[in-house]
Amino acid sequence: MTLEVERTGEHAFVGRNERGAEVRIGRKGAEGAFSPAELLQIAAAGCSAVTAEELITRRIGEDAKFRVGVTADRREGASELDAVHVAFDVDVSTLTADQREALAGAVERAIDRLCTVSRTLKKGIPVTEEFPGQF
Repeated sequence: MTLEVERTGEHAFVGRNERGAEVRIGRKGAEGAFSPAELLQIAAAGCSAVTAEELITRRIGEDAKFRVGVTADRREGASELDAVHVAFDVDVSTLTADQREALAGAVERAIDRLCTVSRTLKKGIPVTEEFPGQF
């Protein structure tokens, strides 16, 4: 899979995949764009949502609507995030307390086992950069 980011103007970029999807990227606060740190958080929330979707819809119903919020801890002036917090907002009022607990456990286990983004963030991996002219 090839992904790319192209500069389209001052502090303006577009990220693309081979399937034609695009996302606007810019500095923090740029109108109509995600900052790279926001994209990292969205990736964690999105991965959790995709991973948990079938578990949730199987128990609550195929038309179940839910949201996954995400926040991050970041020290003032730091150039890294200290933690990412993902929180599901789903109506589980039709489930018994035992069913709610079972669903929460199943979602947690699935994310721990299958969510590539969360697993990678928890593990930490090397990131390399290449630039023309490097030896």
